[in-house]
Amino acid sequence: MIITEVIKNKKQFLSLLLLADEQENMVDRYLERGTMYVLDDNGVKAECVVTDEGDGILEIKNIATVPEYQGKGYAKALIYFLVNEYDDKYSVLQVGTGDSPLTVPFYEKCGFVRSHTIPNFFTDNYDNPIFECGVRLVDMVIFRRNL
Repeated sequence: MIITEVIKNKKQFLSLLLLADEQENMVDRYLERGTMYVLDDNGVKAECVVTDEGDGILEIKNIATVPEYQGKGYAKALIYFLVNEYDDKYSVLQVGTGDSPLTVPFYEKCGFVRSHTIPNFFTDNYDNPIFECGVRLVDMVIFRRNL
């Protein structure tokens, strides 16, 4: 398993990016200013994009695993890579997600705790309703983990 930074042509991974963020214009808001990593384990299995949000905060803007490899620890490996890579450069790793039974337990298992919510984020910023596990996403929940 190798994790490498993607410097050029980040959009070659658009299909993977869109698994975590369904609308391309939303991906465009952070992709070029973010640092992108891919996890390769006999082929690319997962990716993540992080951004510097100031005040010692590094934010995971996008993290996704190829569907047939989900549940195998690849996203968790990326998170632990970020923790190790950035623990001396930032004080907090944060991520915003929907209040979904799919994602909330994952982040909690990775050591994140609920910080706050951004009301109506998904309804205000996306063209179509987004559903996860039958739940319509409305508010964004921010989770944080100290580095």
